Formats: sequence, C-alpha cells, structure tokens
Amino acid sequence: MQTQIKKDNRPHVVIVGGGFAGLNAAKSLAKLPVRVTLLDRRNYHLFQPLLYQVATAGLSPGNIAAPLRGILRGRQNVHVLMDEVRDVDPARRTVTPARGGALGYDYLIVATGASHSYFGREEWAQAAPGLKTIDDALEIRRRVLLAYEEAEREPDPARRQAWLTFVVVGAGPTGVELAGALGEMAQYTLRGNFRSIDPAAARVLLVEAMDRVLTPYPPDLSAKAEASLERLGVTVCTGTMVAAVEPQAVTLRRRDPTLGDQDEIVPCHTVLWAAGVQASPLGKLIHERTGAELDRVGRVVVEPDLSVKGFPELFVVGDLAHFAHGLERPLPGLAPVAMQQGNHVAKVIAARLADRAAPPFRYHDKGTMATIGRAAAVAQIGRLRLSGLAAWLAWLFIHLMYLVGFDNRVLVLVQWVWNYVTYRRGVRLIVGQGTE
Repeated sequence: MQTQIKKDNRPHVVIVGGGFAGLNAAKSLAKLPVRVTLLDRRNYHLFQPLLYQVATAGLSPGNIAAPLRGILRGRQNVHVLMDEVRDVDPARRTVTPARGGALGYDYLIVATGASHSYFGREEWAQAAPGLKTIDDALEIRRRVLLAYEEAEREPDPARRQAWLTFVVVGAGPTGVELAGALGEMAQYTLRGNFRSIDPAAARVLLVEAMDRVLTPYPPDLSAKAEASLERLGVTVCTGTMVAAVEPQAVTLRRRDPTLGDQDEIVPCHTVLWAAGVQASPLGKLIHERTGAELDRVGRVVVEPDLSVKGFPELFVVGDLAHFAHGLERPLPGLAPVAMQQGNHVAKVIAARLADRAAPPFRYHDKGTMATIGRAAAVAQIGRLRLSGLAAWLAWLFIHLMYLVGFDNRVLVLVQWVWNYVTYRRGVRLIVGQGTE
C-alpha cells in the first residue's frame, strides 16, 4: 500500500533574519493558518543591547543568546533553517538560500538588520572592530584584556601608556555604554589584579563628531551622561573626528572655528568602533529587484504597512527598514521598533487572509535609555526624564524583560547582582585569534 503525503496548501511565509523583528513576526504568525520558514545564518537569537557587557567581560555570550529552535519549539507551523539568502525574485516570489534550492513564498519578510559603517574607510575595520555580533564582542574582550597584559610586561612608560589607552569612536548608546564599562573596569574591576601597573591609569577616550554625546536625547540628559562618564575617568572628545586609524595609533581631528582643524596623534593599540550604520546587503538586492528607494545608509524605504512599493507581499522590517510616514525623522534602529514592526506585519498578513483592510504601522514609543556605569543611566519615557539610580534601575528591569528565556533572565540578574556587590567581572578570559 502506497502512503499518500498530504500537500500543505496553507500560505507560505518566509522570514529572513531571526533578530527582534523576525523572531516576533514568527511568534505572531505561529497563531495563524500559515506555514512559516525562518532563515538565519546563525542558529541563535542575539540580544544585541547587552553585547557591550560581553565585550567588557560582564556577561557570557550564552547569557544573551538563545537557540532559535528552542525558542520556537512549540510553534509547530514554524520551520527553522540555518542558512542565508543569496537572491530574491519578487516577480516569481522566490528566495534562494545559499545551501538549497529556491523557496517559493506567498509573503516574504526581510529582517536582516544592519552593521556598522566606516564611512568608506573599510581598511579601518581590522584595527577598529565594531560591535554587532558575539564574534565582535569576544574579539573586543580579547583586545581589551590583552592590552592590560601587555602593559604589565612593558618597561617603557610611553609604550605602556599606549597599551593602556582605549579609544571608543561614536557616542551613541553603544559607544557611551562601552566607554562607561571600560572606565568602570579600569577604576574598579581590575584594581589590585596587577603588580607592575595601576589599571586606574588607563585612558578611555570617547570620540564624537557632534557637539554632545547621545544626540537623540535632550541636551540635559546628554550633559548628565557626560558627567557620569567623566566620573568614571572617561575623557569625552566632542566635535572630534577620526582622521586615521593605524595598528598603534589613531589620529583625531578637532574642529576649531578660530584655529581650523587641529590633528592629534594618540598612541594606542585598542580602537573600538561604535559609529555609523550600514544596512544589510539584502537592502541593495531588494532595490535592484524591485526598484525600491534606498536611503543614504542602504535602508529600504517602505510603505505605511511596511511593504515594498509595488510588491504588497514583500515586507521589510527592523533596522533594514526606512519608515518615516507621519514622522519628522525615520524611526531609529532600536529593539522596540523592530519588535513592533515584526508583530505588525503578522497582523497585516492575518488581515489579508481574512479579506480585511490592515491599518498602517504606528510606533508606540515606550522611551529610550542608556546606561553609563554602576548606578548611572539616563532615560526618557514620554515626557519623563530620569537619570542616575532611578534610570539605572529602570534600564535593568526593561532589559531583563526583553531577554528571551526565563533562564537567561535569572542568570543575567544573578550576574548583575554579583558584579554590583563585588565590582568584579567574572568572564575575563582571553580567547580567540592570536592567543594560546
């Protein structure tokens, strides 16, 4: 007797990217009568806002990442594939993964995010790593801890100080949080760990081309953030650009309306990049296949329902989407934006399946916040502005709630309490390239 395989006629939704937008879309679609295929080149979902804590030895990678298959194990209509997309054919409604044949779709959701940009100076990437992936975080951790080890054995004072100089480029939330953590590490965490050097002698420079840190925030919160950074020993260099990055030095260019540009060569071995955003290459591919407009960083300009103009079954969400309908400026690349957009696309698909009109996307702003260090943060929640301990506690609570998985929340909470009480960072392991 021959077994008959029943054909699945449910609409097929393909999601490219398992970040905040893609994962939330998959969870919401799991409730609908559709088949879902989620493709991601990694097998885990990463909580990017806490990457800087992995980079500064406060958390382990496993604390902020969870396997996609584990997260979606109860969603029987969701199929996870570890792969990346090489091509998209909107006319035929197919996507081509790198390791398989073309997949047909009824709806396609592209949520591949963005990476850092070196503003056309890609040769700087080797000497100044950015912070977007776990691999980036581990490489930064390796370089930072190795710098202290090299300083410990360096007899020449000038060369020792070069090892103890850390330059962070970009004073957005990532740069501010990274610089604050480095300052806290120098002032507190590593105290008493070395015999030839004083870790507190380390210099942390935060370089920003604009006239203040955290420019999306109100000026008073920017000023409070800068004051908190300075208390941690961080030197804030606003109105300053990077003119050159070399393996053992960085050239800073300060704008002076009276004297003109002034260049300073800063000897250092550790430059960390937290400036600029460049959209995923899939944005350019979608532009080529559909004629969709791109903004200057390569994000796809989307319609009010987050679809691509002329292709209502193709959606772009998260950091890859340029959404500015009814707004003074496009929505920023934040986790809450991505999560809400992922959920909204699922609602649009549900409405279409039911032959109903779907409302346009509206972002509900729940506030923004950034932490600087121990019991120091800034937050804007509607008209409410917080700083210091209150903002820090709010930051802790919200980030714990956004973490995927109860076990991750418990582990991170325990680690944070331990770090707060002891001033220690327990993941100070030097691993990776160039180490033994």
